[in-house]
Amino acid sequence: MSKKFDSQKLKEFTFEIFKAIGCPEDQAQIAAWCLNQADLRGVDSHGVARLSGYIRLWEKKRLNSQPEFKITHETPSTAVLDADLGLGLVSASKAMDIAVEKANQVGTGWVAVKNSNHFGIAAAHAMKALDHNMIGFALTNASPLVSPTFSKSRLLGTNPIAVAIPANTQPPVVIDMATTTVANGKLEVLQRKGELSPEGWTQDKDGSPSNDPYILKKGGAMLPLGGDREHGSHKGYCLGGLVDILSAVLPGANYGPWVPPFVAFLDPPENPVGEGIGHFIGAMRIDAFRPAQDFKDHMDNWINTFRNAETAKDFEKVLIPGDPERETTAERSQDGIPLLEPVIEDLIELGNSLNVSFDKITQS
Repeated sequence: MSKKFDSQKLKEFTFEIFKAIGCPEDQAQIAAWCLNQADLRGVDSHGVARLSGYIRLWEKKRLNSQPEFKITHETPSTAVLDADLGLGLVSASKAMDIAVEKANQVGTGWVAVKNSNHFGIAAAHAMKALDHNMIGFALTNASPLVSPTFSKSRLLGTNPIAVAIPANTQPPVVIDMATTTVANGKLEVLQRKGELSPEGWTQDKDGSPSNDPYILKKGGAMLPLGGDREHGSHKGYCLGGLVDILSAVLPGANYGPWVPPFVAFLDPPENPVGEGIGHFIGAMRIDAFRPAQDFKDHMDNWINTFRNAETAKDFEKVLIPGDPERETTAERSQDGIPLLEPVIEDLIELGNSLNVSFDKITQS
């Protein structure tokens, strides 16, 4: 069972929680906005359901609520940002601001981030570039829960890739995808619902297929996009590896099995090879390649061409990347964000522990 809550009130509650652990107001606003974007877009696994996870990291002193962001190396078009163990929700957003500024100057901007934490929904960071007539990119590595093709060892994260591309009269194309068959948060949602996971999502500790949503806690692993070699999992493995290299090896963050776990009850690996979690953020100015209006007109044509493609049997329409999330955002902005009872109970408990009333804010 779920109950719906006004999105703005949920964002206000989230903002107050981040302020309660010492985040400056501007950073608390960015973090709350990012989690709220996930809930609005229907990515429930990365919204307020994860809020308590960030607070537990702070309690373990693995997250700095008052970081001093610092550029440690840069060129006219690139930079490395040390996030000082701050919220990835904030550091990725700051990195996009830097990337946009550099793109305004020289056409493109690329920022690799180290010493960060989980950055939430990738699309939120990529989409910030849209307001500047730019194409936005957001990549991050993550906790090692994924086995490479042919392996039973957990060496990669779900390592998402997001790209946001503006159009003219049409909504932007927004690609936001894990490089695994499914995002880890989807397993958490299945756990709350008491449902099994579909075939091809996970394997047990011996490398055999599993549909147990708790399999990660039993030594199992998630699978790269494709599920198995016959269905192209080697391609998902390559994509996940690419994200790991750009996000972590490049700036000097932890990569592969050394990436710190998001859950606070697990300690980071000993003998780290870098600093914190890493992200890779980019912005490309369209008019660095061709007139922006010309490009956006052709993007409209591209979108309309694909949207009007003849459908196969039993399918109603062809979707453009970002369509489902855009439709969900419109619906949830009006009707509210549905939260499962375990999530509501978790938020109430979290609020009580930090003297922030969940009921007072969300029901006022």
